[in-house]
Amino acid sequence: MTFLPEEKGVESLSRQIKISGRSFPLFDIAQMILQKPERHMVRFEIEKKPDGQPIQPLVLCAIDDTLWLSEDEAVSHVLEKHFGMFYQAEKTPTDPPKGTYTFVAQCGMSGVILGPPNYHDYQNQLRKLHAEQFSRMPFDMFKARVKIVKDEAVVKKWIEDQSVKTEFVCLNIPEATRLNTREEVEKHFREVHLPNIIKQVEKHSLNGAVARQLRSSGLQRLVRAAWEDQKRFPLQIATVLSQQFASHGLQFFKVNKTVTHVSVARPHYLDLDATPVSAQVKQIVQFIDSKPKCTRRVLVEALAPTPAKTEATPAPAAAAPGAPVPEAAPTPEQAAIIGDLHWLIHQGHVIEFANGVLETAKKPIVKPPKAPRPEPPAAAPAANATKPAAEPVAVNGSAEAPAPAEPVAEAQLVTAAEPVPSVPPTEGVETPAAT
Repeated sequence: MTFLPEEKGVESLSRQIKISGRSFPLFDIAQMILQKPERHMVRFEIEKKPDGQPIQPLVLCAIDDTLWLSEDEAVSHVLEKHFGMFYQAEKTPTDPPKGTYTFVAQCGMSGVILGPPNYHDYQNQLRKLHAEQFSRMPFDMFKARVKIVKDEAVVKKWIEDQSVKTEFVCLNIPEATRLNTREEVEKHFREVHLPNIIKQVEKHSLNGAVARQLRSSGLQRLVRAAWEDQKRFPLQIATVLSQQFASHGLQFFKVNKTVTHVSVARPHYLDLDATPVSAQVKQIVQFIDSKPKCTRRVLVEALAPTPAKTEATPAPAAAAPGAPVPEAAPTPEQAAIIGDLHWLIHQGHVIEFANGVLETAKKPIVKPPKAPRPEPPAAAPAANATKPAAEPVAVNGSAEAPAPAEPVAEAQLVTAAEPVPSVPPTEGVETPAAT
């Protein structure tokens, strides 16, 4: 199962980020979405064996969009919660059990009256109750919880229940059919209604609130374990959230190379010396640089103070007790400051974090150029070897020794070339830095 942010909620968050211009930690947003079930979806997907068969089936009930791990679970759920959609119980009087009964057996956990232990249908009722409500408990342990009750009112109630015959009328079918027992009802449901109501699926998505109300115990444990795991580190939501934010035009950057933030623009350094800007924009940037942890309110009050009230200024009308005090409208000077700040934020020159702190985009650090690699030494030319002595040439049948070769001058001998020293790089030329 996977947690996914709800698309409409992401669209609303993207709009708020664009309007406010603030930068928010991505994983803080993911944590907020995970904490609110209505803001995320839960997707279930099956895993398959090498032969293509599912390791664990996933069953969907089309009536109420609930998920189950088996058809038996889904059938039991439909017959318990939606029984009236398919069958109607009708009771008709019948003869009471013959004989005199002074005590009956009663389940000590559910309170169901099972009848006298010597009654012919007692064992069937005992095993039926165990299978329907206490199948996880060993049968012997369940049987030990059955108690014998001699109360006349309880015995009378059992006799009255046995004096009524219950039949089940099938609904929503062409022919009127009556069934005598719940076993017949379940068999009829599997044959007639199950293919249209219950089906196996490979994947299905539910709203977070619905997923927390699943009645399947196995899926409940899965949802709880996955939620606890993601609460420590919501990687699933953060991964999908980054993709959805990017599709809405938002940008990402890291603070201190660790915390990923989402904003309307990536930080972009503004060089006041090389970029022509207005005096007011320059003043805003210089003020933020000079005031660590500066906020928007501090900036506006410092550069465009609110004029002091005079006696001629009419006093505002008294507000009702407990009502919020409306903020005064900004002056034209303050509005100009806010407008320039808005431009700086949306250009990435100024960053306004979620806590309201303003910072300017820092100047990127230029990495020094890498020195070029020294060239490999040139291969040494082969030294001039002494000419071999010429073979004797036969002259008129006699061999004459050739004249000895002249010795090679020492200056003509060439030794191995020494390595050529590397040439220092030219100043001002940047070489690509290693990534």
